[in-house]
Amino acid sequence: MATRVVDAAGIEHAKAQRGARIVSLVPSLTELLFALKLDAQIVGRTGFCVHPHDKVRNVPKVGGTKAVKIDAVRALQPTHLLVNIDENERDTVDRLRAFVPHVVVTHPLAPHDNFALYALLGAIFDREDEARELSLQLRSQLDACASRAWPQQNVLYAIWREPWMTVARDTYIAAMLHLVNWQTLPDLQGGERGAARYPSFDLDAAWIRNADRVLLSSEPYRFTQRHAEALSRHARFQGKRIELIDGEMVSWYGSRAIDGIAYLRDYASR
Repeated sequence: MATRVVDAAGIEHAKAQRGARIVSLVPSLTELLFALKLDAQIVGRTGFCVHPHDKVRNVPKVGGTKAVKIDAVRALQPTHLLVNIDENERDTVDRLRAFVPHVVVTHPLAPHDNFALYALLGAIFDREDEARELSLQLRSQLDACASRAWPQQNVLYAIWREPWMTVARDTYIAAMLHLVNWQTLPDLQGGERGAARYPSFDLDAAWIRNADRVLLSSEPYRFTQRHAEALSRHARFQGKRIELIDGEMVSWYGSRAIDGIAYLRDYASR
C-alpha cells in the first residue's frame, strides 16, 4: 500500500512517481528541496528563490511569490507545486490547481514545525534519509538554544516602512525570536480582535516605550544603517538599542532554520 502523508491543508499525498517535476513558489522551500538532493526534479521557482545561489540560477523563474506567471508554470508541466499559506495567494493557487496534479500546501508557524515539513517532503519525494539528517541537525540547534537561560527582552521587529509593519506573536518570526526569550511587541495574536498577523504601527505608539530592542530586518524591506540612525533621532526611540538583523535567518524555515537558530543564538549573545 502506498505511503500517504497529509499537508497543511489536510490534503493527502501519495509518494511521487519517479520523474516528478516540481515547481516551488516559496524561497524557503526551494532551498529545502536542494538540501533534500532533489536538484534534478526542480523545474521552476520564483525570482525570490535565490538560495542556493549556484544552483537556482539554472532553474527557470515563474514570476514572484504573489505575481505568479500562470502560463510559465503551465509550460513547465509540473507534477507537483509547493506553496505556503502566508506567502502565496489562494486565488492564484486555485488557478494553478486546475492543471497541476499535486499541490502541496505548507504553513510552518514555529521552528519545531520544520520537523514535520522535512518529513512531509521527504516522504512525498522519497528522501526520508535526507529528511532525517536535517531533523537531527535541527534538533541539535534547538537543544543548544534551550540549554541556555536567556534573559527576557521585549523587541520590536520591523519588516516594512511606509507604512511601518511588524509581526504578531503567532508568526514564525516571533516563534524564532522566542527561542532566545525575546517577546515581540505589540502583544498581539494574528486575528485577535481583528488584528493582522503582520500589523502596521505608528512610530508614536505608546507601547514602543516598552521595547528593549528594535530590530530592523533585511527583508522583505531592506533596512540599512541609514534607517537605524534616522529612527534613533525620533523622540520615541531615543536611547533605545536599534540594530539591523538578517531577515532570511529569522524568517526562512526549511533547511535555513538550522543555520538560522545558530545565527540567532550568536546574535542574542552580543
